[in-house]
Amino acid sequence: MTYVNGRLVHDADSHLMELDDCLDPYFDAATLARFHALPTYQEKIDRARRPGQAKAAHQEPAFRAGVDANILLRKNHEAHGSFLPQDRPHALDLLGFASQLVFTTFCLGNFGLDQGDDPDLCHAAARAHNRMMVDFCSVDRRLLATAYVPLNDFERARDTARQAIEMGAKALLIPSRCPPRHSPSHIGLDPVWAMAQEASLPILFHVGGEDRLDPTYKVNGLPPVPDFHGGDDNFTSVSYMPIPNSVMQTLATLIFDGVFDRFPGLKWGAIELGASWLPGWMRAMDSAAHAFQRNEDRLRRLSAKPSEIVQRQLRVTPYPHEDAGWIIANAGEDVCLFSSDYPHVEGGRHPLKRFDESLGASSPSAIRRFYADNFIDLMGDALAPELRRPVHLKAA
Repeated sequence: MTYVNGRLVHDADSHLMELDDCLDPYFDAATLARFHALPTYQEKIDRARRPGQAKAAHQEPAFRAGVDANILLRKNHEAHGSFLPQDRPHALDLLGFASQLVFTTFCLGNFGLDQGDDPDLCHAAARAHNRMMVDFCSVDRRLLATAYVPLNDFERARDTARQAIEMGAKALLIPSRCPPRHSPSHIGLDPVWAMAQEASLPILFHVGGEDRLDPTYKVNGLPPVPDFHGGDDNFTSVSYMPIPNSVMQTLATLIFDGVFDRFPGLKWGAIELGASWLPGWMRAMDSAAHAFQRNEDRLRRLSAKPSEIVQRQLRVTPYPHEDAGWIIANAGEDVCLFSSDYPHVEGGRHPLKRFDESLGASSPSAIRRFYADNFIDLMGDALAPELRRPVHLKAA
């Protein structure tokens, strides 16, 4: 018996837990040396797992014997299939999800290169990440690789997107943080959106690419607050609050500047950025469009109210601790998606239970859309027809 127990569930958020040498095979020697010299890379490897130790632990007979019983109890590098590609299909068999979008952990934020002054290294790191992701996911068609496209340079963004599509990525991941010299809605990025629309690949945002909490907020004269991982640098109640700020601003700009309308067949997703902000943000955009349309031609040219454009083209994943039923009741049935965050600690040990409880008053169609239909719509042709509604699974 699988975790989903025969239900049709697509997972909009899962991760690798890469080891510290994960990108090395995907750089040429000269670029690898420059990459290894980055202070942000050095900081990351200090926290990452060393390959020999981690791989040996996963080969221990006692670890292998406990895989099935601990599929949602072991987290991060201890989770089955977290970094060994040959183990991930078995992990997915145990979970029972019809498909899984797969994101990086180690490379989230692209090592700060998007905001720097070395666009060549920025895009080289993104392309190395993309090759790594596609290679990992090539072991099973249910694993859907996400490829990162920095937006800091028009020509390089176009080339990186094209390469990602050609190598078989199933979604393009972009930062929610504004590029340093132009808006994310700049017409110079239209070729990226056009390629994604033609390939029927969604454009995704994910936590890790946003503006972070001003660290001065932590200078409160009190002891440090531990986060999910025991430190004070990742995910606490105060640092949680601004997580959706960048994606709200970026998406509103894309909608108001007509990008969604210029590419009406393109779907967008906000993943692991929460969703409690969604209903109020939709209403705020409608209010802004109404208030400013007298002076702004771009608002009068919109094909519909911003909230209706959201329902048409944007899909968002609530956190398991949020009230997904309330969000759906106030944002519409077409927007929200299930996600497990496997194998991260934040996903919890029983995400289905938590979401089921919050969806208790929702209609059967809303529940079906949350667990499957909205994901199928988001992925379009990037999701193989035989993966959309496998015959051995039934609707949630």
